[in-house]
Amino acid sequence: MLEMKNVTKIFNPGTVNEKLALDNFSLTLEDGDFVTVIGGNGAGKSTMMNAIAGVWSIDAGQIIIDGTDVTKLSEHKRARFLGRVFQDPMTGTAASMGIEENLALAKRRGRSRFLKTGISKKEREEYKEKLKILDLGLENRLTTKVGLLSGGQRQALTLLMATLQKPRLLLLDEHTAALDPKTAAKVLDTTEYIVTRDHLTTLMITHNMRDAITHGNRLIMLMDGKIILDIRGEEKKKLTVEDLLHKFEAASGEEFANDKVILG
Repeated sequence: MLEMKNVTKIFNPGTVNEKLALDNFSLTLEDGDFVTVIGGNGAGKSTMMNAIAGVWSIDAGQIIIDGTDVTKLSEHKRARFLGRVFQDPMTGTAASMGIEENLALAKRRGRSRFLKTGISKKEREEYKEKLKILDLGLENRLTTKVGLLSGGQRQALTLLMATLQKPRLLLLDEHTAALDPKTAAKVLDTTEYIVTRDHLTTLMITHNMRDAITHGNRLIMLMDGKIILDIRGEEKKKLTVEDLLHKFEAASGEEFANDKVILG
């Protein structure tokens, strides 16, 4: 479902601020893989995500999504393949529009637009059923402006919008990092439910090692723009935070010093 072949990305090349963000980076995701991604600051996690989404062009390599080479496609042309949820709950929704209007926009993504009645009764019933999954009472607040929702409610809605059209690839960029622990756990549980139900191929960046271990069928750790750990299957199911730290030290030759990741 995703192939990144020998991808290199350098920021500010030829200057004193030159940064090799992705170093001949390769990654393959099979259909239905749910991969959690961890690593310290500057490891290349967000650069990897933005390279897939086409936020910027890569300097070398190839990116293929579901058999289509998207390497040279612009960000908006890649959008039809992708669903994405960002760290900031304020991103990904239109604050001045109602819940049902936001869902309608998400449902029409990639389709031709015509002048006709906005949201049908059938659509409205569909949105109510979808919103019930979140267990936040939003199914009874369809016309409420999204800007009036809490961060957790808004992030849960963004997740629903990102998966409404069943994307080829779902990108979750620390989508619970800005939420309190209780709300974050609820959004993660909803994420797991939707990803499993719809068999979505998913990449989830997280700052929390326990979440990275608990969720998904595969875990990768990045360092200096490369994958230094790739754990899956039974090995991942038996993994503990302590095991992961030992594996990191063995693979990198140094201690993992990011307290936010360890203690989050």
